[in-house]
Amino acid sequence: MTLNIDYTSPSTEYTFDLNKNPLFIKDHHNYINILGVKQLNTLDNVSLLDIFLSANNVVEPHYHQNAAELVYCISGAAIVSMMNPYTKQILNYSITPGQVANVPQGWWHYEVATVDQTHLLAIFNAPTPDVILGSDILKFTPSNIMSHTYCIDENQWKQAVAPVKPTTYIGPYTDCNRVMRHSPIEYSNQQYHQQQYIPQSQQISYIPQYQKYWR
Repeated sequence: MTLNIDYTSPSTEYTFDLNKNPLFIKDHHNYINILGVKQLNTLDNVSLLDIFLSANNVVEPHYHQNAAELVYCISGAAIVSMMNPYTKQILNYSITPGQVANVPQGWWHYEVATVDQTHLLAIFNAPTPDVILGSDILKFTPSNIMSHTYCIDENQWKQAVAPVKPTTYIGPYTDCNRVMRHSPIEYSNQQYHQQQYIPQSQQISYIPQYQKYWR
């Protein structure tokens, strides 16, 4: 995609402050900022999400119908999980600062922070990242369709999805009082797990990253 940009126009923009454009805020430690062509009109086929998470917080299961996603870890650590639609496997990739995980376009995926102060950068090959969220699928698919299709008691389905809030983005909810038997990290370790390996000859000393504080 190539945009027709008038580089002589005074309205042409070359810089933007993501701190001023939140996509979603759960609390002071868990939030997502967004940058796309709507915020910076000289962008071509690229956009990004600036993601901040504390331990065990999850960017909910979702997929991007218009873009692939490259997840880069700036600080902290996370597990990027995705379902391979060809093998039906859930693939889990641990990333730490300087490492990336690539999610092909349209693949169902989610990210779990494994430590506090995790900072991820999600980069997309589209001028804005469109998304279909798991919470919206659960909440807005008619219960009679789910009941009939999967042979589920409709009232049981309604009861099961009643706590789901549309457009969750980051879970669990702040008012969640459910006792968690297993953390998302423990569960992901039960699945197929591939951790990135960096040969010792290629390793360098880690320089502490700039720590961004909530303003």
